[in-house]
Amino acid sequence: ETTGIIETQAPPRPDVLHAEVVRFYNEDDSWMAVVGILDGRPYEIFTGKAEESFHLPLWVKEGKVIKAQTDDGKSRYDFQYEDKQGYRVTIEGLSRSFDPEFWNYAKLISGVLRHGMPLNSVVHMVSNLHLNEDSLNTWKNGVVRTLKKFIEDGTVPVDSMCPECGDDALVYEEGCLNCKSCGHSKCG
Repeated sequence: ETTGIIETQAPPRPDVLHAEVVRFYNEDDSWMAVVGILDGRPYEIFTGKAEESFHLPLWVKEGKVIKAQTDDGKSRYDFQYEDKQGYRVTIEGLSRSFDPEFWNYAKLISGVLRHGMPLNSVVHMVSNLHLNEDSLNTWKNGVVRTLKKFIEDGTVPVDSMCPECGDDALVYEEGCLNCKSCGHSKCG
């Protein structure tokens, strides 16, 4: 077993990435996350309040995140989905759709994802961020809820002690933490 830190090379981002749309409620607010997927694993995440984001019909559950260029040569991310008649609908500029502070944190988390940190560790790291504003903490909870959906069933969380019975028996199942000893379950 190696004791040093191993640097990884993130796989280059394809121009087009399959994406899943995850919607959730935090308190009374409706939130949305767009998760770019590479080889079945989250590669990038964009998230914010649904009403502040671009408008998407509720039935849209997936699409594509397309890396494009603005007229002045900067990178831009567009979201594209197929409507019910099979026409492609493209929404330009995901970044302008979300709060700039959420966008910056999302870029940081996306970097961690594409460099291969195990998802259970990413969830642990994000859930332990200490953020000052309520809106940022709400955003953080949404990121955690979203990423949990992609953790493989049976994965042991970083902290696997059950809050109910105290056994070291928590595992992820369908995005929830379930205790193998007493049946305690925590979702979201």
